[in-house]
Amino acid sequence: MSSILLIIAGPVFIAAIIGRLWVWFRLRPKHDSDLDEYYHEFEDQHPDYIRYAKWSRITYTAAIISALLLFLAIVI
Repeated sequence: MSSILLIIAGPVFIAAIIGRLWVWFRLRPKHDSDLDEYYHEFEDQHPDYIRYAKWSRITYTAAIISALLLFLAIVI
């Protein structure tokens, strides 16, 4: 059981970390974007910010779940 968890969670964790770095460097709105022109209450409606926030949550959640599975595999 623990070897199956390690086989599944290990690559998922590495992929989540690589994905998180990709989201952080490539999808984050740049300083020269028009995000600064949006009023602060409506900046969460900016398309680039929405895409960044969505993929940031997905990769962060995948990293947390796979880290918990790795911990569970080590404990078992």
